[in-house]
Amino acid sequence: MSAKQRSSYSAKRISARIDELGKQISRAYRGRRVDAVVTMDRGYVFAADLLRNVVSPTVCHFVRAEVRDVQQGKNARREVLFGSRPDLKGRDVLVLDAVMDSGITQEFLLRRLGESQPRSLRLAVLLDKTAGRRVALEPDYFGFQTASNQVWVGYGLADARGQRRNERDLTQGKPWPRKAKTASNSKAANNEKKRSGR
Repeated sequence: MSAKQRSSYSAKRISARIDELGKQISRAYRGRRVDAVVTMDRGYVFAADLLRNVVSPTVCHFVRAEVRDVQQGKNARREVLFGSRPDLKGRDVLVLDAVMDSGITQEFLLRRLGESQPRSLRLAVLLDKTAGRRVALEPDYFGFQTASNQVWVGYGLADARGQRRNERDLTQGKPWPRKAKTASNSKAANNEKKRSGR
């Protein structure tokens, strides 16, 4: 995909949409305190801009997700772990994340936060990637919706090298690189080619 073909959301368009979201969220909470739970690594830029457009009193809590694959016998499963859970009993909770793709991480976090028995529990994301959804969950608020499975970079989202978070626009980037072959695997493959005469 060439640079000209890549989709993007400009800083100006993002700002206008976040202003609209802030007004929508402010109307929904009607001046009640909002406990915002922000996912770090991805959601911090979106959260900072959005919350400045919300007029309700706001308290911020920060969580970081750790995703790991666990092998149990012949079966492999993916675990999503979060740090300490804030006490949100009776609170109006708004979870903020930059991108919703499969929805697995967000669903897990919402279930965990729901154990605190909040008054309300809602989810806001900047980019809703609908094509990759693997759970029956939709965001309550979203900035933009796309069916693209491409990686997006900028506006707090990093590329494969951990760069480009500071770009003001949100742009479709190159796909994440596949895992490189190890030197031993490459050597074995070359030896096999020699033996087979290829």
